Amino acid sequence: MIVLGVTGSIGMGKSTVSKMFMEMDIPVHDADAAVHKLLAADGAGVAPVAALFPAALAQDAAGKDYIDRAALGKIVFADAEKKKALEQILHPMVQQDSAAFRAEMEQQGHKIIVFDIPLLFETGGETRVDAVLVVTAPADVQKARVMARPGMTEERFNYVLSQQTPDAEKRARADYIVTTDISLDDTREQLKKIVDKILVPQKPRATPPTNGRH
Repeated sequence: MIVLGVTGSIGMGKSTVSKMFMEMDIPVHDADAAVHKLLAADGAGVAPVAALFPAALAQDAAGKDYIDRAALGKIVFADAEKKKALEQILHPMVQQDSAAFRAEMEQQGHKIIVFDIPLLFETGGETRVDAVLVVTAPADVQKARVMARPGMTEERFNYVLSQQTPDAEKRARADYIVTTDISLDDTREQLKKIVDKILVPQKPRATPPTNGRH
């Protein structure tokens, strides 16, 4: 089974690409979704995160504890030490979740699965996948998409960019690149070609004859 790591900077269209993979019946493990689950009521990350950042703890209508992600974001925003402390709690949990997903999908006989990891290069995620696909778009398209999001500011956009590996470096380190400043159908076609290429069995290397004898 091939594990394809999918990543891309903010606003590049990574989520759209992951949805397209799911439409192609390719299982996707979403690292962001895994974090949301960890911080939701009954999530394994609630207690350890609350112990470190009690101001982020909240309760739902049923009286169950959960982590208010907006409050947590304000606490760790632009504070490198707090952000690192949070990552030291959550990243191992997300990796454990992805490993369980990988084992389950392999048992089900899938030939290819996707790990959707926003901070793939930043967290060494390339070592946990067989190949990396980077989703990209021109900088002006990226900025327009991000600034259109509710509550987004220039300061926050620039901060997020500063925390991510530059797009040019991502592309240089990628095995595959998909551009999203085109139609959805064209993006989908790029993905299909990449999947076909990944799934084509590699021909065994021919053994060269020795001194003309076989």
